[in-house]
Amino acid sequence: MCSGYVVETGDDILVFDHGFGAHHRLLEIGIAPTKVTHFFCSHLHYDHMGDYPRLLLTRWDQGAGRIPELKVYGPPPLKKVTRALFEEGGAFWPDLVARTEHMCSISLYQARGGTGDRKKPAPVVTEMRPNDVIEGNGWTVKAAGVAHFGPQLISYGFRFDSPEGSFVYSGDSGPCASMERLAEGCDVLVHMCHYLSGTQLCPEFAESCMGHRELAELGRKSGVKTLVISHVTEQIDQPGVRERVLREMGEIYKGNLVFGEDRMEVPVKGPAAAKLL
Repeated sequence: MCSGYVVETGDDILVFDHGFGAHHRLLEIGIAPTKVTHFFCSHLHYDHMGDYPRLLLTRWDQGAGRIPELKVYGPPPLKKVTRALFEEGGAFWPDLVARTEHMCSISLYQARGGTGDRKKPAPVVTEMRPNDVIEGNGWTVKAAGVAHFGPQLISYGFRFDSPEGSFVYSGDSGPCASMERLAEGCDVLVHMCHYLSGTQLCPEFAESCMGHRELAELGRKSGVKTLVISHVTEQIDQPGVRERVLREMGEIYKGNLVFGEDRMEVPVKGPAAAKLL
């Protein structure tokens, strides 16, 4: 499936990116959309926000006015995109009119605990700038501008910090000093690893996407404790090639290396062997 990551902290559930298929994975790991409190979008490529409408609409529909509006964060023009989806004249406007005016939908709204008139969703969208910090209940999320498809797109990496530990997510990025600073000393870094270093299609490809050796250098320079390889392509995701990538990265980066998979739960404090039975 496309990009999608979850951080659970206290009573909050934060979703970082929600590309096509990510919502399906969210349900498979047992997290109801109504439990999601915050959504952070790294950039507006479809494989990172294609399921954003599904998250918001399902959460709104099943929440039946009993839960707060979804808090949404990301780069410009996220507000414009959200309006184009949900406000009058937008892609889902006919659906929302039907669900808020037809008695079939209103009866479901009431059966789910809704009272009074059914209001349309109104997500609270904040467009972040580089170095902006969002403060939650005992946690913070900082945004950093990263090297990916500029100037056509604004792309961010995010750093989550709490007393339990730190998690850094690259979004999509090629090598850049801002990611080195953002990831410095973090417990877990989840980073795009898009291709085998040296096989880039053009100079701009290498600037906007990360090769495996460059990623290992980032982990080493930043002192990352656990590095999770994500957003891999078919080029890498082959028997034997996966192991080669980890071996070659391990020659540069000496921390914990994880080859990311769908529905994987990554321990913030690092891997530990299970009991031998």
